[in-house]
Amino acid sequence: MDENGIPYQDLNVAEDKEARDEMVKKSGQMGVPVIEIDGEIMVGFNPAALKEKLGF
Repeated sequence: MDENGIPYQDLNVAEDKEARDEMVKKSGQMGVPVIEIDGEIMVGFNPAALKEKLGF
């Protein structure tokens, strides 16, 4: 994200209960990372899928 100048918000769900509750509500589980792009949720880190969603 930094390399491509894409703004993002990094939340530490281990320390932030409110962020953790929101993550579980959106994703339905506790796995990380959870990435939300235009309201679509991605669970886990998949560089190819992430690039596709971002149009790279």
